[in-house]
Amino acid sequence: MRHPPRSMLLAVTGAVALVGAALVPVVSASGATPACTVDYSVTNQWDTGFQGSVTITNNAAARSSWSLAFGFADGQKVTQGWNAQWSQSGTAVTAANETWNGTLATGASVTAGFIGSWSGRNTVPTAFKLDGTTCNVDSEPSSPPPSDTTPPPSDGTAPALHVTGNRLVDASGATRRLLGVNRSGGEFDCVQGYGIWDGPVDDAAIQAIADWHADAVRIPLNEECWLGLSNVKPEYSGANYTSAVQELVARIEAHGMTPVLDLHWTHGQYTGNSAGCSDVHATCQKPMPDAQYSPSFWSSVASTFKGDQAVVFDLFNEPYPDRATSTTTQAWQCWRDGGTCPGISYEVAGMQDLVDAVRGTGAHNVVLAGGLAYSNDLSQWLTYRPSDPTGNLAAAYHGYNFNSCAGESCWNSTLAPVAAQVPLVAGEIGENTCSHGFVDQAMKWFDDRGLSYLGWTWNTWDCSSGPSLISAYDGTPTAYGIGVRDHLRAVNP
Repeated sequence: MRHPPRSMLLAVTGAVALVGAALVPVVSASGATPACTVDYSVTNQWDTGFQGSVTITNNAAARSSWSLAFGFADGQKVTQGWNAQWSQSGTAVTAANETWNGTLATGASVTAGFIGSWSGRNTVPTAFKLDGTTCNVDSEPSSPPPSDTTPPPSDGTAPALHVTGNRLVDASGATRRLLGVNRSGGEFDCVQGYGIWDGPVDDAAIQAIADWHADAVRIPLNEECWLGLSNVKPEYSGANYTSAVQELVARIEAHGMTPVLDLHWTHGQYTGNSAGCSDVHATCQKPMPDAQYSPSFWSSVASTFKGDQAVVFDLFNEPYPDRATSTTTQAWQCWRDGGTCPGISYEVAGMQDLVDAVRGTGAHNVVLAGGLAYSNDLSQWLTYRPSDPTGNLAAAYHGYNFNSCAGESCWNSTLAPVAAQVPLVAGEIGENTCSHGFVDQAMKWFDDRGLSYLGWTWNTWDCSSGPSLISAYDGTPTAYGIGVRDHLRAVNP
């Protein structure tokens, strides 16, 4: 779902502590300004991998290109990166500028990140050279990140999920449906500089969702905030952002509900048909995920949560390559395979690329893949579905009263064949009428077939523009939300 103007989205920002970041502080022994300074941090770490970040500040003459060199002491390996051309020979690592960020003025900074592997120890590097010049950093190695960088454990009430045939099942083999709501905010507040969540996500706020008898909460995310890119305020990105997501996931699970992590807003400039914005940054819905950052996002997210089978991954919110390309075949090929897609200026990551990124970490979590036309068109989903070696792939559909596929005729002809072969989850359903006639019809159709659905959205917006399920975070429903609340309580007693 696209969002109402920021003026309608008043953020309630809580304090978020920096958790799990091993940081090399910048110091100067002489008191003079060093020629360059480097901040190196481990923003996330899991059993065999970690996410690192380097911020380079140039205090000397302006540069038209740059190259940073440092070394690892414990056999760590850079496996992928962003905002720099990363390479490694033995223990020596080099990060050279990309074509678009080579200029570094006096006093200017640039941040680049990477995913790496480690075993035994993950000692933080302490010696850095920028174009051969030694940068002044702390001479004492920092300790590796504490063990609490792993996701906080839940109380075990949220079920571990996997796919059997066309059903989602728990560890005992019992069929599970995802019936719940979306909790928007994590996709936009951080990149807009207002906070991380739009409104409270404390225990009382999550209990209010559970009181509707929801058993799932979808959480839209922003890849630039998760990866800690330099265009996002540090207090709302990197380790702060990932820790906030981990805490929310643990809180949702503690209330017995399934968290669904959704990649919502991504990098890449698109100004074609139906463009949501002209910004290259992740400030709106783009037609497809980008090859530059989206696979790295999913490698990091999957590595963080791969030990928790209760977490579901929704690969990309609402693809719409069909608005950019000239034929349906081109659109579906772009959707699956990515690469250079007609009408899209940036290199695209296809659904297969994202599945591969998740599975490359060893994660077996259930993944959702939405179709074309903002996930409203699943007509050729079965033909182009990506390959998943674990068999834990499900289809995602989004349905609103104003969509093309918004009635039983289309659902019977395009959704039912998909649902016969794989689990089908309506990740978003809703209407902009401030009533619930459409969602009543949609929920009944999905109920009759034992399928899943989540209402958009648990935010206190105008129900005609959001649309919003609630008017207060204590769970007070809007006229539209009444229909979803009463239905969830009826089917999920």
